[in-house]
Amino acid sequence: MAEKVNSQQFDKLINGDKPVVCDFFATWCGPCKMLAPVIEQAEAEYSDRAVFIKVDVDECADLSVRYGIMSIPYVAIFKNGEMTAKSIGFMPKAELKEFLDDNL
Repeated sequence: MAEKVNSQQFDKLINGDKPVVCDFFATWCGPCKMLAPVIEQAEAEYSDRAVFIKVDVDECADLSVRYGIMSIPYVAIFKNGEMTAKSIGFMPKAELKEFLDDNL
């Protein structure tokens, strides 16, 4: 399961060797709850290609501001510390796989 991280851990991870798939979410968000198991399934399939993390936008408001996150769920891919792709809203598994295949 994707590790929930704080702002300091986030900065260290996105600057690592592997691409990072980050699920920005909130505990009160219905679509976020629907997306969580889809992300978990993708993580099992793509764990050799990327690190999967979760960021609670309420606990890490600084990251929401930094990346201009206004709507969640918000899935972003980071490579070498830079956001290289993003998707906003719920995605079924096939759509998430396509997003990952196109951007990892």
